[in-house]
Amino acid sequence: MTATTETRPFEAEVAQVLRLVTHSLYSHKDIFLRELVSNASDACDKLRFEAIGQPELLGDDAALHIEVEFDKDAKTLSVRDNGIGMSREEVVANLGSIASSGTRRFLESLSGEQQADARLIGQFGVGFYSAFVVADKVTVLTRRAGTDAGAGVRWESDGKGEYSLATEDLAARGTAVVLHLKDADLEFADHWKLRDLIHTYSDHVAFPIRMKQYKDGKPTAEWETVNNASALWAKSKSDISDDEYKAFYKSLGHDFADPLAWTHNRVEGSQRFTTLLFIPAQPPLDLLMGARDERRGLKLYIKRVFIMDAAEELLPNYLRFVRGVVDADDLPLNVSREILQHNRQIEKIKASCVKRVLDLIEKLAKDEPEKFKTFCRAFGNTLKEGIVEDPTNRARIARLLRFASTNGQGAEQNVSLDDYIGRMQPGQDTIWYVSADSYKAAAGSPQLEAFKAKGIEVLLMFDRVDEWILGQFTEYEGKPLKNVAKGELPLDAADKQKQEEAAKAAEPLVKKLKELLGDQVTDVRVSARLTDSPSCLALSDYELAPHLARLLREAGQEVPDSKPTLEINPAHALVKRIETESDAAKAKDLAQLLLEQAEITAGASLADPSAFVQRMNRLLAG
Repeated sequence: MTATTETRPFEAEVAQVLRLVTHSLYSHKDIFLRELVSNASDACDKLRFEAIGQPELLGDDAALHIEVEFDKDAKTLSVRDNGIGMSREEVVANLGSIASSGTRRFLESLSGEQQADARLIGQFGVGFYSAFVVADKVTVLTRRAGTDAGAGVRWESDGKGEYSLATEDLAARGTAVVLHLKDADLEFADHWKLRDLIHTYSDHVAFPIRMKQYKDGKPTAEWETVNNASALWAKSKSDISDDEYKAFYKSLGHDFADPLAWTHNRVEGSQRFTTLLFIPAQPPLDLLMGARDERRGLKLYIKRVFIMDAAEELLPNYLRFVRGVVDADDLPLNVSREILQHNRQIEKIKASCVKRVLDLIEKLAKDEPEKFKTFCRAFGNTLKEGIVEDPTNRARIARLLRFASTNGQGAEQNVSLDDYIGRMQPGQDTIWYVSADSYKAAAGSPQLEAFKAKGIEVLLMFDRVDEWILGQFTEYEGKPLKNVAKGELPLDAADKQKQEEAAKAAEPLVKKLKELLGDQVTDVRVSARLTDSPSCLALSDYELAPHLARLLREAGQEVPDSKPTLEINPAHALVKRIETESDAAKAKDLAQLLLEQAEITAGASLADPSAFVQRMNRLLAG
């Protein structure tokens, strides 16, 4: 008997997701079944875990399973499980409001003119709503394990802004999701269609997925298991085909694309565990959209019992793009996140996972260069974080990093540090780089001019993470890494003599510029870096790059004020004009322009853009 019925509105962002789902055209409608089966599998996993400490939760129904059934006449499709179930409060939290940031991130991913696509929905933990892709009404019947029959809950909605809640007597624990199919989607009320989708997306769900047996085109009373229902990672590698690995990955990672590569290993000895790790072919959208510290990680099993999702303790943050499972034989089944954080066995598993992933990336770099290029484009920046986060493996990670360079082809980051060292000029002992906030800014930096003139290759670093890692990554293979904009350049005897002669000849000009610029600069000096440009900024060894200082200020960080050192090219026409300009106001404008040009090319923000424009206009007007 149904009682205690109420109607509630969805929270605003959930309602927005539902509007997108019900009013958009999707390229892959069949995603809904994968998501509902995945949720059912999670519910079974959670019950199996809770039953470790409370075996009475299983009662006389210990065989956890999932059932898929349809009624073509009634136009319904049902996905049922005998897993953990939900209480009334959990139904409200999980189906009517935002349980995490997933819904918001899903909405952000569909902003602008991008067409809504149901393939995205599972990556943000809001896969239940994909039911409305094919259904004009969804009914959920659920009862939490450990409660009596009167604690059942009926949730129902047409996806148009509100849902109803009712208390209902339910004989069994678990959850049933009943889809009232749209007329246009009755193709899913078909035995062979559903079997095919289960085989494609959910074959390796570790619980039996059952459907009614058919005879002479009609359902019988007998159920049959239609999926593999086994832990793929527990099988021998020789018994698993590439297609099976790919299908498992797609189910695990909510991805339609094949993985780029994978590694499957069984470790024996004093500690026994199995790892199956995948590198995606493209960044998962939750990786792109999410904050860097958002919880991600591998699925952790102990003796094939699911323990937790996103076990981030099993991989460092810089490898957060890796998807996969770890199944340990000798961890306690009551392990918690707190125990994981202080467990020596977990540290050994983590070290093994890191080694396997780095081995896999190295193998791509050596044997499959095209796949490695794909990896670098997708995850090269994320891998760079390991330079700071994982000092133990810093040398291995450094060998895998790729950069653009003055010897490269455009912005493509395909130059390794070993490539660079192999092309060093005779007598060169420094790895030179320039940093900026874009490729064009780095490639066009005036500080490169002297290096280009001498044929010295310079790495072009323009990813935001570069400046952070370079604070701790100061040498490679015994060769120091140095910014072309910092400090004074090492010169041979002939160049040093030329530099000294140029500086002596320009002493009156330098003195004049110091007077014109006053306390805006720390110093003015003749540059050894410039051949074509009139000026540039020079930094001390420990000074923040101007573009980085600007980014930090824009992010609300406090950055200590510093005055730049201005380097000039006395042979440039603009600099010569300052030297000969007798009009004090024009000389002041020209000197200021010389400084502002240097600041702009260095990525600094001008203190007064309006004054800069007015100054330019005065000089251009003559």
